[in-house]
Amino acid sequence: MTSTSPRSGLAALFRRKPVEEIDEGHGTTGSGLAKTLTLRQLTAIGVGGIIGAGIFSLAGQVANETAGPAVVLSFLVAGIASAAAAFSYAEFAGLIPRAGSAYTYGYVVLGELVGWLIGWDLLLEYTAIVAVVAIGISGYFNDLLGFLGLSLPEWMLGAPGTESDGVPPGTHKVDLFAMLLCLLIAFVLNRGMRNAARAETALVYFKVAVVLLVVVVGAFSIDTGNYSPFAPFGLAGVFTGAATVFFAVFGYDAMSTAAEESQDSQKHMPKAILYSLAISMVLYVMACLVLTGMVDYTQIDSEAAFSQAFADVGLPLVGLIVAVGAILGILTVLFTFLMGATRVGYAMSRDGLLPPWFSKTSEKHRVPNRITWVLGVAAALIAGFLPIGEAAELTNIGILLAFVVVCIAVVVLRYRRPDLPRSFRTPGMPVVPIIGVVFSLWLITFLDPVTWLRFAVWFVIGLVFYLVYGRRKSKLADVTPGRDGP
Repeated sequence: MTSTSPRSGLAALFRRKPVEEIDEGHGTTGSGLAKTLTLRQLTAIGVGGIIGAGIFSLAGQVANETAGPAVVLSFLVAGIASAAAAFSYAEFAGLIPRAGSAYTYGYVVLGELVGWLIGWDLLLEYTAIVAVVAIGISGYFNDLLGFLGLSLPEWMLGAPGTESDGVPPGTHKVDLFAMLLCLLIAFVLNRGMRNAARAETALVYFKVAVVLLVVVVGAFSIDTGNYSPFAPFGLAGVFTGAATVFFAVFGYDAMSTAAEESQDSQKHMPKAILYSLAISMVLYVMACLVLTGMVDYTQIDSEAAFSQAFADVGLPLVGLIVAVGAILGILTVLFTFLMGATRVGYAMSRDGLLPPWFSKTSEKHRVPNRITWVLGVAAALIAGFLPIGEAAELTNIGILLAFVVVCIAVVVLRYRRPDLPRSFRTPGMPVVPIIGVVFSLWLITFLDPVTWLRFAVWFVIGLVFYLVYGRRKSKLADVTPGRDGP
């Protein structure tokens, strides 16, 4: 193609994938993805991604330090803001039944460069979330062993540089348990989506049962006097808390990357997104009301809020059950986000923006096994060798930017192509998506400058890779002029 071609230069950066020509199997190296997921399993994957550290850790921390009993309002505010983005995801999920979620939606509506950058960001964000959650589970597991009078060797209980009284000077440390968790989830995902989804669904049922146990049993220990003062830090505390817990009310975005593995994506995906957020918000609200009713907010344990709360009211056995539930419950978050990362990478590879080697699927299980192992190992290395604070700094900004892109794209496509068949339509257009954009941009301002620096470095690396490789190898590189875009 010559330099005068309309597909070269700046025009090539914003070429768009036509909606009508989206073929779920086109360009795949291998047998494609197996359509095995039911509505129930999709919803469980969404709930598994949303309910995790947010309810078992963040709720107590925000109540204790930021919002008091009004933490329930913090979750409601965050949930409303998240719902604005969820409606946008739901419309796209029903319209574009393709792996990749925000990457694919951005590619279709705003162009290849935007899609690439969002996909590149999500590869890092989702993988880092898996690592952060694995580190958190490792800590919970060690605490549970301590409750039983057991312990793991100190050298395998943290990343290099983390302090520990039991480690002799010069001893090399690694969070081995967290690394093994990441590799275990990669192994489970590679056994096939049908089996993996069954395991995920079972764990989600157990997690929901634990939360309901907390609510039912804890309700008998509520002292309404603990609700006063209800908002000791004022509205500022409520909104600051909302900014903190917002990262506990998404997960449906990662679930939407599995669109091609749904048995009826156009009908089931929008429902699963909204169902999973609604179920999670009801559980969050009930659990927060019980927690702040059982214990004065100033006395809540920030690290093990529910377990300690039940111990404080004379129910240590229930606290132990909650601790086990927290470990198994948070495990489902690993599944959802590693699955999300692998499906984004798979979609980018299939579109030619990453080498085709990554979109190879196994003939037996029909899953993208190569990219799954690559990202599973990457998550394990982050979890094993970075302290949780540094690993956490790799998350958040990319997901918020993805929310911005999806909310903008749904408005653009609604007005550019109102004729497209949509199984779900975002209500309150364009107000609802605009709320999602504004809230996401507002939350970005809370992020640490180090987060911006690392994002910028990753952004530059991705941009160079795209200009050197992806732009030339893209499946749209030789598309006929005038046929690109919805």
